[in-house]
Amino acid sequence: MQESTKRHSLSLVDSPIPETLKRMTAPVIIGMAMLFTFTLVDTLFISLLGTDPLTAISFTFPVTFMIMSLAIGLGIGTSAVVAKYLGRSDFVKAKEASTVTNYLAILCASVTVLICWLFLDSIFRGIGASEEILVMIRQYMDIWLPGSILLVAIMNGNSILRACGDTRTPSLLMAASGLINAVLDPLLIFGLGPIPALGISGAALATLVSWVVGFGYLCYLLLLRMELISRILPSRKVLLSSSREMLRIGLPAAGANMMTPLAAGVMTAIASGFGETAVAAFGVGSRIEPLATLLVLAMSSTLPPLISQNFGAHRLDRVEEAYRLATRFILVWQLGVYVVLAGFAGLIALIFSQDPSVVAAIKLYVWILPLGYGVQGVIILTNSALNALHRPFEALYLSMVRFFVFYVPLAWLGSMLFGLVGFFAGALIGNLTMATLSLRAFRRALRAEREQLLKPDPV
Repeated sequence: MQESTKRHSLSLVDSPIPETLKRMTAPVIIGMAMLFTFTLVDTLFISLLGTDPLTAISFTFPVTFMIMSLAIGLGIGTSAVVAKYLGRSDFVKAKEASTVTNYLAILCASVTVLICWLFLDSIFRGIGASEEILVMIRQYMDIWLPGSILLVAIMNGNSILRACGDTRTPSLLMAASGLINAVLDPLLIFGLGPIPALGISGAALATLVSWVVGFGYLCYLLLLRMELISRILPSRKVLLSSSREMLRIGLPAAGANMMTPLAAGVMTAIASGFGETAVAAFGVGSRIEPLATLLVLAMSSTLPPLISQNFGAHRLDRVEEAYRLATRFILVWQLGVYVVLAGFAGLIALIFSQDPSVVAAIKLYVWILPLGYGVQGVIILTNSALNALHRPFEALYLSMVRFFVFYVPLAWLGSMLFGLVGFFAGALIGNLTMATLSLRAFRRALRAEREQLLKPDPV
Protein backbone atom coordinates (compact mmCIF):
# COMPACT_ATOMS: atom_id res chain seq x y z
CA MET A 1 0.00 0.00 0.00
CA GLN A 2 2.68 2.47 1.03
CA GLU A 3 5.09 1.65 -1.80
CA SER A 4 2.46 1.99 -4.56
CA THR A 5 1.44 5.46 -3.39
CA LYS A 6 5.02 6.57 -2.84
CA ARG A 7 6.05 5.33 -6.27
CA HIS A 8 3.39 7.39 -8.06
CA SER A 9 3.73 10.60 -6.01
CA LEU A 10 6.01 13.57 -6.61
CA SER A 11 7.31 15.91 -3.90
CA LEU A 12 6.33 19.55 -4.44
CA VAL A 13 8.15 20.79 -1.35
CA ASP A 14 11.71 21.22 -2.67
CA SER A 15 11.37 22.01 -6.39
CA PRO A 16 11.57 25.68 -7.56
CA ILE A 17 8.14 27.34 -7.48
CA PRO A 18 8.10 28.97 -10.97
CA GLU A 19 9.26 25.81 -12.74
CA THR A 20 6.86 23.66 -10.72
CA LEU A 21 3.86 25.86 -11.52
CA LYS A 22 4.79 25.87 -15.21
CA ARG A 23 5.35 22.11 -15.36
CA MET A 24 2.11 21.29 -13.55
CA THR A 25 -0.09 23.91 -15.23
CA ALA A 26 0.81 23.27 -18.87
CA PRO A 27 -0.82 19.80 -19.06
CA VAL A 28 -3.85 20.96 -17.06
CA ILE A 29 -4.61 23.60 -19.69
CA ILE A 30 -5.29 20.80 -22.17
CA GLY A 31 -7.55 18.93 -19.77
CA MET A 32 -9.47 22.04 -18.74
CA ALA A 33 -9.88 23.10 -22.37
CA MET A 34 -11.41 19.73 -23.18
CA LEU A 35 -13.68 19.83 -20.10
CA PHE A 36 -15.22 23.19 -21.01
CA THR A 37 -15.08 22.45 -24.73
CA PHE A 38 -17.77 19.82 -24.01
CA THR A 39 -20.39 22.52 -23.38
CA LEU A 40 -18.97 24.94 -25.95
CA VAL A 41 -19.01 22.32 -28.73
CA ASP A 42 -22.53 21.33 -27.72
CA THR A 43 -23.58 24.99 -27.86
CA LEU A 44 -21.93 25.52 -31.24
CA PHE A 45 -23.65 22.58 -32.95
CA ILE A 46 -26.99 23.19 -31.20
CA SER A 47 -26.92 26.82 -32.38
CA LEU A 48 -27.20 25.45 -35.95
CA LEU A 49 -30.63 24.10 -35.00
CA GLY A 50 -31.96 27.64 -34.40
CA THR A 51 -32.45 30.30 -31.73
CA ASP A 52 -34.91 28.28 -29.59
CA PRO A 53 -32.56 25.30 -29.10
CA LEU A 54 -29.72 27.75 -28.39
CA THR A 55 -31.89 29.45 -25.76
CA ALA A 56 -32.75 26.05 -24.25
CA ILE A 57 -29.11 25.02 -23.91
CA SER A 58 -28.35 28.45 -22.42
CA PHE A 59 -30.98 27.89 -19.73
CA THR A 60 -29.27 24.63 -18.70
CA PHE A 61 -26.05 26.41 -17.72
CA PRO A 62 -26.90 27.04 -14.03
CA VAL A 63 -27.67 23.35 -13.41
CA THR A 64 -24.83 21.91 -15.51
CA PHE A 65 -22.33 24.28 -13.93
CA MET A 66 -23.68 23.46 -10.47
CA ILE A 67 -22.78 19.81 -11.03
CA MET A 68 -19.36 20.83 -12.35
CA SER A 69 -18.93 23.07 -9.30
CA LEU A 70 -19.75 20.16 -7.01
CA ALA A 71 -17.13 18.07 -8.80
CA ILE A 72 -14.55 20.85 -8.54
CA GLY A 73 -15.32 21.46 -4.87
CA LEU A 74 -15.11 17.81 -3.85
CA GLY A 75 -11.92 17.52 -5.90
CA ILE A 76 -10.45 20.44 -3.97
CA GLY A 77 -11.20 18.65 -0.70
CA THR A 78 -9.68 15.43 -1.98
CA SER A 79 -6.58 17.15 -3.31
CA ALA A 80 -6.03 19.16 -0.11
CA VAL A 81 -6.27 16.12 2.17
CA VAL A 82 -4.21 13.74 0.02
CA ALA A 83 -1.52 16.36 -0.78
CA LYS A 84 -1.17 17.30 2.89
CA TYR A 85 -0.35 13.69 3.81
CA LEU A 86 2.05 13.43 0.89
CA GLY A 87 3.79 16.60 2.08
CA ARG A 88 4.32 14.83 5.42
CA SER A 89 5.47 11.66 3.60
CA ASP A 90 2.61 9.70 5.17
CA PHE A 91 1.85 7.49 2.15
CA VAL A 92 -0.41 5.04 3.99
CA LYS A 93 -2.84 7.77 5.06
CA ALA A 94 -2.62 9.35 1.61
CA LYS A 95 -3.88 6.16 -0.04
CA GLU A 96 -6.58 5.65 2.59
CA ALA A 97 -7.77 9.23 2.02
CA SER A 98 -7.76 8.71 -1.77
CA THR A 99 -9.95 5.63 -1.40
CA VAL A 100 -12.50 7.12 0.95
CA THR A 101 -12.82 10.47 -0.81
CA ASN A 102 -13.30 8.85 -4.19
CA TYR A 103 -16.28 6.77 -3.13
CA LEU A 104 -17.67 9.64 -1.08
CA ALA A 105 -17.61 11.94 -4.11
CA ILE A 106 -19.72 9.47 -6.11
CA LEU A 107 -22.23 9.26 -3.24
CA CYS A 108 -22.50 13.06 -2.96
CA ALA A 109 -22.96 13.36 -6.72
CA SER A 110 -25.74 10.74 -6.73
CA VAL A 111 -27.68 12.56 -4.01
CA THR A 112 -27.29 15.94 -5.76
CA VAL A 113 -28.40 14.57 -9.13
CA LEU A 114 -31.47 12.97 -7.56
CA ILE A 115 -32.52 16.26 -5.95
CA CYS A 116 -32.02 18.15 -9.22
CA TRP A 117 -33.99 15.50 -11.10
CA LEU A 118 -36.97 15.79 -8.76
CA PHE A 119 -37.15 19.58 -9.04
CA LEU A 120 -35.87 20.06 -12.59
CA ASP A 121 -38.99 21.63 -14.12
CA SER A 122 -39.47 23.95 -11.17
CA ILE A 123 -35.85 25.11 -11.36
CA PHE A 124 -36.06 26.10 -15.03
CA ARG A 125 -39.51 27.66 -14.73
CA GLY A 126 -38.12 29.69 -11.84
CA ILE A 127 -35.39 31.22 -14.00
CA GLY A 128 -37.80 32.13 -16.79
CA ALA A 129 -38.00 29.18 -19.22
CA SER A 130 -41.24 28.97 -21.20
CA GLU A 131 -43.10 25.68 -21.60
CA GLU A 132 -41.91 25.35 -25.22
CA ILE A 133 -38.28 25.87 -24.19
CA LEU A 134 -38.74 23.53 -21.21
CA VAL A 135 -39.54 20.63 -23.56
CA MET A 136 -36.17 21.06 -25.29
CA ILE A 137 -34.38 21.49 -21.95
CA ARG A 138 -35.79 18.15 -20.82
CA GLN A 139 -34.58 16.44 -23.98
CA TYR A 140 -31.03 17.44 -23.08
CA MET A 141 -31.10 17.10 -19.29
CA ASP A 142 -32.85 13.69 -19.18
CA ILE A 143 -29.59 12.25 -20.55
CA TRP A 144 -26.98 14.71 -19.28
CA LEU A 145 -28.05 14.87 -15.62
CA PRO A 146 -27.85 11.19 -14.59
CA GLY A 147 -24.66 10.78 -16.61
CA SER A 148 -23.04 13.66 -14.74
CA ILE A 149 -22.33 11.30 -11.81
CA LEU A 150 -19.55 9.94 -14.01
CA LEU A 151 -18.23 13.48 -14.52
CA VAL A 152 -17.90 13.95 -10.75
CA ALA A 153 -16.13 10.60 -10.41
CA ILE A 154 -13.71 11.46 -13.23
CA MET A 155 -12.85 14.90 -11.84
CA ASN A 156 -12.34 13.55 -8.32
CA GLY A 157 -10.08 10.80 -9.61
CA ASN A 158 -8.11 13.42 -11.53
CA SER A 159 -7.71 15.39 -8.29
CA ILE A 160 -6.08 12.36 -6.67
CA LEU A 161 -3.57 12.21 -9.51
CA ARG A 162 -2.86 15.95 -9.26
CA ALA A 163 -2.35 15.68 -5.49
CA CYS A 164 0.40 13.17 -6.32
CA GLY A 165 1.99 15.72 -8.67
CA ASP A 166 0.72 14.06 -11.86
CA THR A 167 -1.09 16.62 -14.03
CA ARG A 168 -0.29 14.97 -17.36
CA THR A 169 -2.50 11.88 -17.02
CA PRO A 170 -5.71 13.77 -16.09
CA SER A 171 -5.14 16.16 -18.98
CA LEU A 172 -4.70 13.38 -21.52
CA LEU A 173 -7.82 11.68 -20.18
CA MET A 174 -9.96 14.82 -20.53
CA ALA A 175 -8.47 15.52 -23.98
CA ALA A 176 -9.45 12.05 -25.19
CA SER A 177 -12.97 12.44 -23.75
CA GLY A 178 -13.34 15.85 -25.38
CA LEU A 179 -12.27 14.46 -28.75
CA ILE A 180 -14.85 11.67 -28.52
CA ASN A 181 -17.55 14.23 -27.68
CA ALA A 182 -16.56 16.51 -30.58
CA VAL A 183 -16.64 13.64 -33.10
CA LEU A 184 -19.98 12.24 -31.90
CA ASP A 185 -21.79 15.59 -31.55
CA PRO A 186 -22.52 16.27 -35.25
CA LEU A 187 -23.23 12.59 -35.93
CA LEU A 188 -25.84 12.28 -33.19
CA ILE A 189 -27.33 15.79 -33.48
CA PHE A 190 -27.80 15.84 -37.27
CA GLY A 191 -27.62 12.12 -38.09
CA LEU A 192 -25.66 10.33 -40.79
CA GLY A 193 -26.73 7.28 -42.80
CA PRO A 194 -28.34 4.77 -40.40
CA ILE A 195 -27.70 7.08 -37.41
CA PRO A 196 -30.92 9.06 -36.77
CA ALA A 197 -30.88 12.82 -36.13
CA LEU A 198 -31.49 13.19 -32.39
CA GLY A 199 -31.28 16.96 -32.21
CA ILE A 200 -30.52 18.43 -28.79
CA SER A 201 -30.67 14.94 -27.21
CA GLY A 202 -27.80 13.85 -29.44
CA ALA A 203 -25.49 16.42 -27.87
CA ALA A 204 -26.17 15.03 -24.40
CA LEU A 205 -25.73 11.45 -25.60
CA ALA A 206 -22.35 12.28 -27.17
CA THR A 207 -21.18 13.73 -23.87
CA LEU A 208 -22.42 10.68 -21.96
CA VAL A 209 -20.52 8.26 -24.21
CA SER A 210 -17.30 10.23 -23.73
CA TRP A 211 -17.76 10.13 -19.94
CA VAL A 212 -18.35 6.37 -19.93
CA VAL A 213 -15.09 5.81 -21.81
CA GLY A 214 -13.17 8.19 -19.54
CA PHE A 215 -14.58 6.67 -16.35
CA GLY A 216 -13.73 3.15 -17.47
CA TYR A 217 -10.11 4.06 -18.17
CA LEU A 218 -9.74 5.98 -14.90
CA CYS A 219 -11.04 2.99 -12.90
CA TYR A 220 -8.45 0.78 -14.55
CA LEU A 221 -5.73 3.35 -13.87
CA LEU A 222 -6.44 4.10 -10.21
CA LEU A 223 -7.56 0.65 -9.06
CA LEU A 224 -5.38 -1.75 -11.05
CA ARG A 225 -2.40 -0.11 -12.70
CA MET A 226 -1.31 2.59 -10.22
CA GLU A 227 -3.04 1.20 -7.11
CA LEU A 228 -3.72 4.68 -5.76
CA ILE A 229 -7.18 3.55 -4.62
CA SER A 230 -7.86 0.36 -2.69
CA ARG A 231 -10.48 -2.03 -4.07
CA ILE A 232 -11.90 -2.49 -0.58
CA LEU A 233 -12.93 0.22 1.83
CA PRO A 234 -10.61 0.89 4.80
CA SER A 235 -11.70 0.26 8.38
CA ARG A 236 -14.68 2.10 9.86
CA LYS A 237 -12.35 4.36 11.85
CA VAL A 238 -10.40 5.41 8.75
CA LEU A 239 -13.61 5.75 6.76
CA LEU A 240 -15.07 8.20 9.27
CA SER A 241 -11.89 10.21 9.83
CA SER A 242 -11.06 10.58 6.12
CA SER A 243 -14.68 11.41 5.29
CA ARG A 244 -14.82 14.11 7.93
CA GLU A 245 -11.53 15.63 6.80
CA MET A 246 -12.49 15.63 3.14
CA LEU A 247 -16.01 16.96 3.74
CA ARG A 248 -14.72 19.66 6.09
CA ILE A 249 -12.92 21.12 3.09
CA GLY A 250 -14.87 19.63 0.19
CA LEU A 251 -18.40 20.69 1.16
CA PRO A 252 -17.56 24.37 1.81
CA ALA A 253 -15.41 24.32 -1.35
CA ALA A 254 -18.29 22.82 -3.31
CA GLY A 255 -20.62 25.38 -1.74
CA ALA A 256 -18.26 28.18 -2.76
CA ASN A 257 -18.10 26.85 -6.33
CA MET A 258 -21.87 26.44 -6.40
CA MET A 259 -22.22 30.17 -5.80
CA THR A 260 -21.30 30.54 -9.48
CA PRO A 261 -24.29 28.62 -10.92
CA LEU A 262 -26.62 30.10 -8.30
CA ALA A 263 -25.51 33.55 -9.34
CA ALA A 264 -25.72 32.49 -13.00
CA GLY A 265 -29.34 31.44 -12.41
CA VAL A 266 -30.18 34.85 -10.97
CA MET A 267 -28.26 36.58 -13.77
CA THR A 268 -30.13 34.50 -16.35
CA ALA A 269 -33.40 35.54 -14.76
CA ILE A 270 -32.33 39.21 -14.96
CA ALA A 271 -31.25 38.73 -18.58
CA SER A 272 -34.62 37.17 -19.42
CA GLY A 273 -36.18 40.55 -18.65
CA PHE A 274 -34.49 41.81 -21.81
CA GLY A 275 -35.93 38.95 -23.92
CA GLU A 276 -34.78 35.54 -25.13
CA THR A 277 -32.05 37.07 -27.31
CA ALA A 278 -30.34 38.42 -24.17
CA VAL A 279 -30.61 34.98 -22.52
CA ALA A 280 -29.06 33.37 -25.59
CA ALA A 281 -26.24 35.93 -25.58
CA PHE A 282 -25.59 35.48 -21.86
CA GLY A 283 -25.55 31.70 -22.34
CA VAL A 284 -23.00 31.97 -25.16
CA GLY A 285 -20.88 34.33 -23.07
CA SER A 286 -21.03 31.98 -20.10
CA ARG A 287 -19.60 29.22 -22.28
CA ILE A 288 -16.89 31.44 -23.76
CA GLU A 289 -15.76 32.50 -20.29
CA PRO A 290 -14.25 29.14 -19.20
CA LEU A 291 -12.09 29.04 -22.34
CA ALA A 292 -11.13 32.69 -22.00
CA THR A 293 -10.10 32.06 -18.38
CA LEU A 294 -8.57 28.69 -19.14
CA LEU A 295 -5.22 29.50 -17.54
CA VAL A 296 -6.97 30.72 -14.37
CA LEU A 297 -8.91 27.47 -14.10
CA ALA A 298 -5.80 25.42 -14.80
CA MET A 299 -3.83 27.23 -12.10
CA SER A 300 -6.74 26.85 -9.67
CA SER A 301 -6.20 23.08 -10.05
CA THR A 302 -2.39 23.08 -9.82
CA LEU A 303 -1.95 25.72 -7.11
CA PRO A 304 -3.81 23.78 -4.33
CA PRO A 305 -1.63 20.61 -4.34
CA LEU A 306 1.49 22.79 -4.46
CA ILE A 307 0.27 24.89 -1.54
CA SER A 308 -1.11 21.91 0.40
CA GLN A 309 2.12 19.91 0.24
CA ASN A 310 4.16 22.93 1.36
CA PHE A 311 1.57 23.75 4.03
CA GLY A 312 1.88 20.20 5.34
CA ALA A 313 5.67 20.65 5.41
CA HIS A 314 5.29 24.07 7.17
CA ARG A 315 6.92 25.93 4.25
CA LEU A 316 4.77 29.07 4.35
CA ASP A 317 7.43 31.07 2.51
CA ARG A 318 6.88 28.84 -0.53
CA VAL A 319 3.10 29.12 -0.09
CA GLU A 320 3.36 32.92 -0.28
CA GLU A 321 5.71 32.79 -3.28
CA ALA A 322 3.42 30.47 -5.24
CA TYR A 323 0.36 32.64 -4.60
CA ARG A 324 2.17 35.87 -5.49
CA LEU A 325 3.58 34.53 -8.75
CA ALA A 326 0.25 33.02 -9.81
CA THR A 327 -1.87 36.13 -9.18
CA ARG A 328 0.58 38.58 -10.78
CA PHE A 329 0.96 36.45 -13.89
CA ILE A 330 -2.78 35.96 -14.29
CA LEU A 331 -3.51 39.70 -14.23
CA VAL A 332 -1.11 40.31 -17.12
CA TRP A 333 -2.23 37.24 -19.07
CA GLN A 334 -5.95 38.00 -18.89
CA LEU A 335 -5.39 41.56 -20.06
CA GLY A 336 -3.88 40.11 -23.23
CA VAL A 337 -6.82 37.71 -23.59
CA TYR A 338 -9.25 40.63 -23.32
CA VAL A 339 -7.53 42.49 -26.16
CA VAL A 340 -7.90 39.44 -28.42
CA LEU A 341 -11.55 38.85 -27.48
CA ALA A 342 -12.52 42.49 -27.92
CA GLY A 343 -10.83 42.60 -31.33
CA PHE A 344 -12.70 39.52 -32.59
CA ALA A 345 -16.04 40.17 -30.83
CA GLY A 346 -17.95 40.45 -34.11
CA LEU A 347 -16.57 37.20 -35.50
CA ILE A 348 -17.22 35.36 -32.22
CA ALA A 349 -20.84 36.53 -32.22
CA LEU A 350 -21.40 35.44 -35.84
CA ILE A 351 -20.08 31.95 -35.09
CA PHE A 352 -22.97 31.37 -32.69
CA SER A 353 -25.85 33.22 -34.32
CA GLN A 354 -27.00 35.02 -37.47
CA ASP A 355 -29.80 36.82 -35.62
CA PRO A 356 -28.77 40.52 -35.57
CA SER A 357 -30.20 41.14 -32.09
CA VAL A 358 -28.38 38.10 -30.63
CA VAL A 359 -25.16 39.10 -32.39
CA ALA A 360 -25.37 42.62 -30.94
CA ALA A 361 -25.94 41.29 -27.42
CA ILE A 362 -23.03 38.81 -27.66
CA LYS A 363 -20.69 41.57 -28.86
CA LEU A 364 -21.75 43.75 -25.93
CA TYR A 365 -20.97 40.92 -23.51
CA VAL A 366 -17.53 40.32 -25.02
CA TRP A 367 -16.61 44.02 -24.99
CA ILE A 368 -17.43 44.51 -21.30
CA LEU A 369 -17.27 41.45 -19.01
CA PRO A 370 -13.92 39.91 -20.13
CA LEU A 371 -12.20 43.16 -19.08
CA GLY A 372 -12.55 41.87 -15.51
CA TYR A 373 -11.34 38.30 -16.11
CA GLY A 374 -7.92 39.14 -14.61
CA VAL A 375 -9.32 40.30 -11.27
CA GLN A 376 -11.79 37.42 -11.42
CA GLY A 377 -8.74 35.17 -11.67
CA VAL A 378 -7.33 36.71 -8.48
CA ILE A 379 -10.61 35.88 -6.71
CA ILE A 380 -10.60 32.27 -7.94
CA LEU A 381 -6.94 31.66 -7.08
CA THR A 382 -7.43 33.16 -3.62
CA ASN A 383 -10.29 30.76 -2.94
CA SER A 384 -8.16 27.84 -4.15
CA ALA A 385 -5.28 28.94 -1.91
CA LEU A 386 -7.53 29.27 1.15
CA ASN A 387 -8.92 25.78 0.57
CA ALA A 388 -5.37 24.44 0.26
CA LEU A 389 -4.57 26.09 3.61
CA HIS A 390 -7.54 24.16 5.07
CA ARG A 391 -9.57 27.37 5.48
CA PRO A 392 -12.61 26.41 3.38
CA PHE A 393 -15.16 28.49 5.26
CA GLU A 394 -13.20 31.67 4.55
CA ALA A 395 -13.30 30.78 0.85
CA LEU A 396 -17.04 30.09 1.10
CA TYR A 397 -17.62 33.42 2.85
CA LEU A 398 -15.69 35.30 0.15
CA SER A 399 -17.69 33.57 -2.60
CA MET A 400 -20.98 34.50 -0.95
CA VAL A 401 -19.88 38.12 -0.55
CA ARG A 402 -18.66 38.26 -4.14
CA PHE A 403 -21.85 37.05 -5.74
CA PHE A 404 -24.58 38.29 -3.44
CA VAL A 405 -23.11 41.56 -2.16
CA PHE A 406 -21.27 42.82 -5.25
CA TYR A 407 -21.62 40.83 -8.51
CA VAL A 408 -25.39 40.18 -8.76
CA PRO A 409 -26.66 43.29 -6.92
CA LEU A 410 -24.48 45.65 -8.97
CA ALA A 411 -25.49 43.87 -12.20
CA TRP A 412 -29.17 44.24 -11.26
CA LEU A 413 -28.70 47.90 -10.31
CA GLY A 414 -26.86 48.54 -13.58
CA SER A 415 -29.64 46.87 -15.57
CA MET A 416 -32.23 49.10 -13.89
CA LEU A 417 -30.27 52.27 -14.64
CA PHE A 418 -28.59 51.59 -18.00
CA GLY A 419 -30.24 48.49 -19.51
CA LEU A 420 -28.16 45.64 -20.91
CA VAL A 421 -24.96 47.73 -20.92
CA GLY A 422 -25.42 48.45 -17.21
CA PHE A 423 -26.15 44.77 -16.54
CA PHE A 424 -22.73 43.70 -17.86
CA ALA A 425 -20.87 46.75 -16.47
CA GLY A 426 -22.31 46.24 -12.97
CA ALA A 427 -21.03 42.66 -12.91
CA LEU A 428 -17.59 43.92 -13.98
CA ILE A 429 -17.46 46.49 -11.16
CA GLY A 430 -18.49 43.79 -8.67
CA ASN A 431 -15.50 41.63 -9.65
CA LEU A 432 -13.10 44.58 -9.41
CA THR A 433 -14.25 45.36 -5.88
CA MET A 434 -14.09 41.76 -4.71
CA ALA A 435 -10.56 41.19 -5.97
CA THR A 436 -9.21 43.78 -3.52
CA LEU A 437 -10.97 42.08 -0.61
CA SER A 438 -9.64 38.68 -1.71
CA LEU A 439 -6.01 39.83 -1.68
CA ARG A 440 -6.45 41.16 1.85
CA ALA A 441 -8.12 37.93 2.97
CA PHE A 442 -5.19 35.78 1.80
CA ARG A 443 -2.60 38.01 3.51
CA ARG A 444 -4.60 37.83 6.73
CA ALA A 445 -4.86 34.02 6.53
CA LEU A 446 -1.13 33.62 5.89
CA ARG A 447 -0.30 35.90 8.81
CA ALA A 448 -2.53 33.80 11.08
CA GLU A 449 -0.79 30.58 9.97
CA ARG A 450 2.64 32.08 10.71
CA GLU A 451 1.51 33.11 14.19
CA GLN A 452 0.19 29.59 14.77
CA LEU A 453 3.56 28.06 13.85
CA LEU A 454 5.35 30.37 16.29
CA LYS A 455 3.22 29.22 19.22
CA PRO A 456 4.95 26.74 21.54
CA ASP A 457 3.64 23.17 21.48
CA PRO A 458 1.35 22.45 24.48
CA VAL A 459 3.02 20.33 27.10
